[in-house]
This record gives sequence, C-alpha cells and structure tokens, in this order.
Amino acid sequence: MRLLIMGGTVFLGPALVAEARARGHELTLFNRGITSPRAEAGVTLIKGDRNGDLAMLQRGSWDAVIDTSGYVPRQVRSLLAVLAGRIGHYTFVSTVSAYADLSRPRLTEADEPGRMADEAAETVTMEGYGPLKALCEAAAETGMPGKTLIVRPGIIAGPGDPTDRLAYWVGRIAAGGEVLVAGAPSSPVQLIDVRDLAAWMIAMAETKQTGVFNAVGPAAPLTMQHVVELCAVQLNSAARLVWVDDGFLVAQGMEEWMKLPLYIPAAQARFAGMFSINGTKALAHGLKLRPLGQTAADTWQWVQQRPGGTAMKTGLEREQEKVLLRAWNSRASL
Repeated sequence: MRLLIMGGTVFLGPALVAEARARGHELTLFNRGITSPRAEAGVTLIKGDRNGDLAMLQRGSWDAVIDTSGYVPRQVRSLLAVLAGRIGHYTFVSTVSAYADLSRPRLTEADEPGRMADEAAETVTMEGYGPLKALCEAAAETGMPGKTLIVRPGIIAGPGDPTDRLAYWVGRIAAGGEVLVAGAPSSPVQLIDVRDLAAWMIAMAETKQTGVFNAVGPAAPLTMQHVVELCAVQLNSAARLVWVDDGFLVAQGMEEWMKLPLYIPAAQARFAGMFSINGTKALAHGLKLRPLGQTAADTWQWVQQRPGGTAMKTGLEREQEKVLLRAWNSRASL
C-alpha cells in the first residue's frame, strides 16, 4: 500500500510510521520538517506547510492518506481538493471531544457532534477544539464521500506521549513517598496505547474501512484506583497513595484539572462522560488492546531514557504536592 501521512512526527505519527513500515507499506510523510527534519530510511519526506503550501502534493498518488494534523475544516478541504482523484481512502484523526454533550456516559458514534457558533472560526481553544474537529469530520465526508474513516480517540498513552498524562503517574509513583491522588477512587478512566491505536488504524486503512469509530480503551471498565494501584504494582513501588477530595482541592485553588492528569473534578460535570465513551464498535472491527500494565511499564522505561532534568509537561510540582498533602493531612487529623 502506498500511504501518505499528514504530519507523522509526533507521538501517534511515529507509531503509525513504525506500524506501516513493519507491514511493508510504501510510506510518504508530508510536514514542515521541523520536529524531525530527516525522514527515516525508506520513508519519503515531502516538506511543506498545509496552511497554504500544498504544491508538493500536486504530483503522485496514494492508496490511502492518514491525516493526523487537521484541526480546522479549511485544512481538510484544501488537502482533499489538491489530492482529488489521486487517493483511494482517507482517514481523519478526530477526538471524542467532538461530541456535543460529554456530560453523558457511554456515548456512541450515533450521538450528536458539537457545533460552532461561528463555523469560519479557526482559533483552536479548549472550548472550540472539539467542535472544530467535528467540522473537519464533515469536511472529510464531503471531500471523500464513501471513502472516509473518522477515528475518535480518547486519551492516548504510551512511550513518546508529549502530554505526559500517564507518564506523570508512573514517574511520580516510581519516586515513592506520599502521592496525592484526586477525586473518587471509582472515577472512570479510559486510555488507549498509541501502538494499539496505530496498528488498528493501519489495518483499517488497508481494508478501506469507512465510518466513524470511537477508539478508546480498555475493553473492561477502568477506574482511577485501578490505574494508580496497577502502576504501583508494575513498578514495584512502595508509594503511599493519598486520596484527596474535590472540595478540598477547589478550596486550595486547584481548579485547573490538568495539574492532575486523568482527573475530572466533580464541578466539571460537562466532561463527566469523557472517560466512559462506548468503544464496542471499534473492538468489533478488530481493535486489540494490550494490558494497561504493559503500557505503564513501557512508558516508565521511556521516561527513564529521556535526558536528565526533563520536566513533566503536566502534573503537580513536588513542592506544590507537599504543600497540599501537609494541608490535607493536618485537616484530616483535626
């Protein structure tokens, strides 16, 4: 298969490249050549900026395209206009944030996508990210009717994750001591290993599957307690998990939930269903998910291989965590 990947240099991109190469596909990447200026051996790199510089894509043809870097519908429309008649299948990487009502659990692919008040807007904000992706999906379906696969991942985890959402927990638990964990132990969590997602996406492109799919994991319900306790077991850590409730954290000014990845405060009810998306359709179409323990162990190995002093992109700073734990422990002892 001749495969064109839009982007291909960050997290999901390299996982797709590795999977495609392992399957013997002929691979081309289109990107600005900034993150990874040189392509790997056997991979063709076409340098260009999809925001107005698609001239280098006016030649050639591909059996399939996987678009990992579309965020506004104009980008999708312009790409498909340039590639018209020269590609056989198009995969667009969207997000579960594309749903209009994330407060409800078990959302399926049939549920309504979000809407933008101004559909010409192109500023990607926290509020606009999901609705813009939904508009991208519509543009993809219009540009490649009957030949488009829409993939809606939830939280993607594993080695190479630039957000450090799972990496924070494995790194912090590996360090031991008292570890602050927020919210209720029974809070749902969904994670999909980037390598599992990539393998499934390449297989879907190979067979030219179409439609919308939630790409989430695991197959069985997972809670925050499972995640942190499994990390402790997997890393052979003597960390002591300290569960701190929502009210206390809000009182301490901890309203920015990304400071504690995988935690959705009770006050953020509009996101309550984000970690309980229905993924049965993708599983029925061949999505295979490795055990979370393997993802955690491989993520920890990757964290250890990073240059010394590399800071986590998210999570509490240790001093901030200590201050919060002292306040919590003092409160609990009264």
